Amino acid sequence: MRTKFRNRTEAGQLLAAGLKHYSNRSDVLVLGLPRGGVPVAYEVAKALNAPLDICLVRKLGVPGHKELAMGAIASDGVRVLNYDVVSWLGISSKTIDEVAARELRELQRRDRAYRGDRPLPSVKNSTVILVDDGLATGATMRAAIAVLKQEQPQSIIVAVPVAPRSLCDELKAEVDKVVCVATPEPFYAIGLWYEDFSQTTDEEVHNLLAQASSQLAMSG
Repeated sequence: MRTKFRNRTEAGQLLAAGLKHYSNRSDVLVLGLPRGGVPVAYEVAKALNAPLDICLVRKLGVPGHKELAMGAIASDGVRVLNYDVVSWLGISSKTIDEVAARELRELQRRDRAYRGDRPLPSVKNSTVILVDDGLATGATMRAAIAVLKQEQPQSIIVAVPVAPRSLCDELKAEVDKVVCVATPEPFYAIGLWYEDFSQTTDEEVHNLLAQASSQLAMSG
């Protein structure tokens, strides 16, 4: 196995090589998880000649224990709740609504910053390739999967450059396919498997989405 990816661009190019089967298909949509997943997703979308967009999700943290997720929300208002956590802690619907409203405002702000005035893509009946720069705990990816499922895609493929093998195996039960370039053991952290893992900026996300959109228009 290779030791490290040079950067997210190279990681995306290598990931795309394992997704050739989805090239030039009108039903395929590539969604990157901002921010770090977008440069990876950009390379995948470019190689497959597929549209690129973002899957903006936010975990709904339990008040006072934000790391514990009681659900997740997407920028179009789709909400998924973890009923086990909600009932175990006796969280009221009023509390859920307050947290969801706050997180929705932040998601909508990011959505405007990233997508501008471009409309949300239609996910229904699409083959969605969900891309991040790696998986550690899988919490954000699971939130994205849960939210996407409510929008009735034809199939969901999780595609990442690097993740623990055990997590990839778990996710196979939740989606149609998992594609992962490297599954090093021991894993430790995503950033260890990149030579350059510098933070992706809001501006980069916005620019990559705009670039992908104009490239697709030219090729179409």
